Order: sequence, then C-alpha cells, then structure tokens
Amino acid sequence: MILSELISVIQPIEVVGPTDREINNLHFDSRKISEGDLFVAQVGTAVDGHTFIDGCVAKGAAAIVLSKKEYMSNVHGATYILVENTDKALGLMASKWFGEPSKQLTLVGVTGTNGKTTIATLLYKLVRAMGHKAGLLSTVVNYIEDEAVPATHTTPDAIELNGLLRRMVDAGCTYAFMEVSSHAIAQERIAGLDFDGALFTNLTRDHIDYHKTFDNYRDTKKRLFDTLKKTAFAVTNKDDKNGLVMTQNCKASVHTYSTRALADYKAQILEEGFDGMMLSINGKEVFVPLVGRFNVSNLLCIYGAALCLGFEELEVLRVLSTLKPVNGRFETIHSNKGWTAIVDYAHTPDAVDNVIQTIREIKKEGAKLITVVGCGGNRDKGKRPMMAQIAKRGSEQLILTSDNPRDEEPQDILKDMTDGLTPDELRSTLVIEDRAAAIQTACTLAQKDDVILVAGKGHEDYQIIKGVKHHFDDHEVVRKYAN
Repeated sequence: MILSELISVIQPIEVVGPTDREINNLHFDSRKISEGDLFVAQVGTAVDGHTFIDGCVAKGAAAIVLSKKEYMSNVHGATYILVENTDKALGLMASKWFGEPSKQLTLVGVTGTNGKTTIATLLYKLVRAMGHKAGLLSTVVNYIEDEAVPATHTTPDAIELNGLLRRMVDAGCTYAFMEVSSHAIAQERIAGLDFDGALFTNLTRDHIDYHKTFDNYRDTKKRLFDTLKKTAFAVTNKDDKNGLVMTQNCKASVHTYSTRALADYKAQILEEGFDGMMLSINGKEVFVPLVGRFNVSNLLCIYGAALCLGFEELEVLRVLSTLKPVNGRFETIHSNKGWTAIVDYAHTPDAVDNVIQTIREIKKEGAKLITVVGCGGNRDKGKRPMMAQIAKRGSEQLILTSDNPRDEEPQDILKDMTDGLTPDELRSTLVIEDRAAAIQTACTLAQKDDVILVAGKGHEDYQIIKGVKHHFDDHEVVRKYAN
C-alpha cells in the first residue's frame, strides 16, 4: 500500500519525507521491522517505542509514525509522520491496511465487567445455529467460523484484531461478536472499527490498578457507546446503575433489559436447578441449560441483541434453549460421591457474590458450600480482602489458595485476602497455597449433596508463577477426585 493512502485516515500534524513510497508491512513491535515497513512508536506502560526509532530506521523502515517531535529526523531517509496519538493512529491504519473489514461485517461489541465472554460466545453460537457464518473474538478463544484461533488477550492488539476480522470476511462470515475490554478502549485498539451494535453487561470493581479510579473505568467503557453511529443499536442493563449512564450520549437506538424493572426485554425464573432454568422471557416460557440470576441477565442481553439484529423471536428462543454454558462459566461437575462442583471464572467481588448466591438458592437445605478461591498477582490489591469477605460469609467452608501469583509471592496475596477476615472468621478458614492441594481438600471434605465452588480461573489451563506459565486446569483436578 502507498504511504499516502495509508496515512490518509490519521490526520498527521506534520510529515517529513516522501509519501509516495510503497509500504510492505505495518508494525508496532520494533523486532519485526524489515526493509520497507512502517513502524508505529507507541508509548507503553513499561517501554516507550520512540526509543526504538533509530534502530527501525537502521533496519530499513520506510516510515515512522510518532507522537514526540524530538524524535523526528530525516537523516536516514525514512518518512516521519507526527500525530497526536500513536495508539489511535495504529488502530485507524490497521483497519485501512486490512481493507476496513469491520465495515464488511455486522460487528457487535460486548463490554462490562462480568458476562462478556458468555454473551459474545453464545451470540456467535446462536447466529451460526441459524445458518449464518460468524466469527468470535473472546477471552477464551477466537473463532473464524469453525477454526479456533488461540486468544492471548480479551481484545487483541489493533493489527491482530483487524487481521482476524479480515480473515472472517475472507471466510464468508457476515457477523462478528467481540468482547471489548476497558484496556482495549483506553489503548485505542478498537479505533477505526465500525460497530453495528454494542452491549453493556454490568460494572463492578475491576482493573483499578490500571484505571486508578472507578469513574475512569466506567467512563472508559462508556466511550464504546459514545462513538456508535445512528444506524447502530445499543442494548444495556437497566438493573445496573451504570446501565443508562453508558447510553447518555449514544446516537444509536437504545434498548434495555431487566429482571426487576420495566424494560424492553424482561425475564423471571420459574424453576431452577444445577442443570438449567425454566424462564419466562417477555411472557414466553423457555428452558435453558444455564444457571443463575446473572445468566438470566446474560440471556436477556443475548435475546435483545438477536432481536435488534432482526432475528425472529420464537426462533431465537428455540436456539437459546439449546445453548450450553461457556467453558469455565458456572460449569457443573457431578461426582460419584454425591457432591457437585462448580468451576467458574469469577474473579471480582461481585462475580464471586453472584455465583455464591446462585448456588445457595439451588443447593439442598442443609448441604454445605465449600468455596476455593484466590486472587491474581500484579493486579488490583484492593479487591483481595473484599473477595475473602464475600466468599467467607457466603460459604460453610472457605479455602483460600493461589490463583495466578504472577510475579508476586503467593503468601503476600493470601495475607492481603486474610486481612479482610475477622479473627473468628480466620480461625475457621483454611489457607492452602498449593491450588491442587486446596481443591483436593475441598473434595475430601465434601459430603453427599454438598457443593464445591472453585472460583477464579474458569477456562484457564495454566498458572503463572514467578513469570513462568505452568499447566494447571481446575476441571482436571476436580474430576480426579470426583470419581
């Protein structure tokens, strides 16, 4: 692609050098630069890409996009393009580079703290069940029709993201559903994407280590809705106090869902068990193989989005009745010994509370709830005592353990969690650093009809300890002791 065409979407402040040169590739990683490539110098949290500019020019980079004028030069013959924000420039150019694939798809983004993976994944499955080709971008795995592509982030970087959307278009997909994280919005990874719909789940404490304040976190999520076009739709959760805040400045048509208030899409639980629920959705009864009030909200969001996409209501309800839980989202494992285990990704105070309350509503009277939970390292420390408090007060037995310690000492993380407990609560709490041993202990303690909740990792099949990724799967450990 000719440089002038590529930068036509980014409104440069200043350009030094020729713009009629051919660009071979687009990169923000200086290690990937080859002759004729364009390098985008991003200012990261740990590394400033501007410090790699000279090295990229020495390797033959044809053009440099940067935001710091002091790094501009034309000594070595590269073209320098000065912009206000290189993150946004990368997103816009990545879209242009891949032929603006989002404009050739019906693209729906899902944002919020909890429920994004379930909603995006089940919408992808629903649309495919109705005979349409679709793609998925999610925390667990990305899909281009049937082809699974490993996911490294909730929302990929702008180049990978647009590359995946391009592959979806080339595979004949007409729909794409993607989780949109607050990090992705803040870092402009979705700049240049053409969203036809946006869905809001809920907002609770998460990623405060990155956003610093809850208001910053909320306002970042809101930006997805602020930028929607008039022909798009927004579906928002009226049960969350931030639901209508999200759509305050939204130009798109706004639709609401609720389990408690007047809304466009409403539902109530008629019957509930560990293997599913009988629901009334807008007055029509349907059995779904998902569990929990939080999943009622998720299903309402899916139902609303499907209607906004133009699908026929009864067909939507029929397909909803066939959809299975997403990997690691309230997954039920029944043991031969009569107890039941729930493996769930819940890793925020609100998510843990939701799962615990759901289990307590379903389990038999007199049965115990044994909760195994930890907190991730190098993440928001403020939620650690809150997680322990919520888990302790909702469980007959609490076992605190490791999650992904990352670069922190597991004992330091556990100390932060136990700081949330009173001396009496602490005396009846088990602290077992080794996660496999903690799960084994829960399985040993469980009696007939008891329920074990293993929370925090869900679909993850690894543990990160001292920066090293080790294989670890909660499902595997539970099943080992279930038989």
